[in-house]
Amino acid sequence: MKAAIVGFTGYTGLELVRLIQLHPVLEIGTLHSHSVQENSVNVYPHLQQLVNQRIYPFDPLQIMQENELVFFATPAGISKDLVSLFVEQDFPVMDLSGDLRLKEAGVYQQWYQQTPAADRLLHAATYALPEFQTSHGNLMANPGCYATAAILAAAPLVRRKWLAGIPIFDGKSGLSGAGKKLSDTSHFVTISENMRTYKLNQHQHIPEIVQQFQQWDPELTAIQFSTSLIPVNRGIMMTLYVPVAPERTAEDIYQRYQEDYQEQPFIRLQPLGKLPELRQVTGTNFCDIGLVLNPMTHIVTVIAVIDNLVKGAAGQAIQNVNKWAGLEETAGLRQIPWYP
Repeated sequence: MKAAIVGFTGYTGLELVRLIQLHPVLEIGTLHSHSVQENSVNVYPHLQQLVNQRIYPFDPLQIMQENELVFFATPAGISKDLVSLFVEQDFPVMDLSGDLRLKEAGVYQQWYQQTPAADRLLHAATYALPEFQTSHGNLMANPGCYATAAILAAAPLVRRKWLAGIPIFDGKSGLSGAGKKLSDTSHFVTISENMRTYKLNQHQHIPEIVQQFQQWDPELTAIQFSTSLIPVNRGIMMTLYVPVAPERTAEDIYQRYQEDYQEQPFIRLQPLGKLPELRQVTGTNFCDIGLVLNPMTHIVTVIAVIDNLVKGAAGQAIQNVNKWAGLEETAGLRQIPWYP
């Protein structure tokens, strides 16, 4: 099954290539970029003898003629203007940008500061969080990296309406989460031996998280959310702090997480009281989760760790395609973490 990649030259596009090359069914189809049109090895020498092919400009007709689906690994604000022809032809699209995740156009415009996609596209798109989404159409919106970690950290509590206050999320991301384009924020001398909080209460993944939570608890209308960059290449550590009712015990809470995640192949629940580390998941599609309850304050702390480029982007997109295509959900995604 050949898969085109639009936005090949970015970090997420490259991660799609790495994972598809290992997949038993998917094949790397045509590669596309608006900024680079030459041989892939000339741009990325590490692909020599592995992926040696031309990079094309965006051409929807070529994509549909030579492939069976397309991944859009583009920055926000691009795919919304490119997917219409594919939708008209009912050609399968997996969008890894934020353009099709939010169902309300006005919310997208508020948080992304860009013109939203057409309503017909927003309504046609499936927000595809694979642990909780069971049916996919041919237009799939892959969740954001922070949103994936936050939703998976809190879902068992939100689904049962066990929150006794506003959930507080503190997300820390490796530098690849800032994207490939160099900025003062991602400059070596800025981030090395440093930690920097950014977009406090303004991150564009906030409405995406709330939108999903309201599917389970319509009264949950707001969260507290902070994001920081840390000097590692990959990974997100999402920490949730939230009060629960005094009668809830650590064992009660842990059992709910077991019920929700015991059948999920990429959720690894740590033993009660043990918290995960970033390098447990680096290079993989796993989300490792641990929790601790403070019996004095009745505040539960949940930590979820993911690789922002895999479970937070390319790996989750392939997991979604596996489910959409009726393949084994884990196909091509059972890598051992990069350790150390």
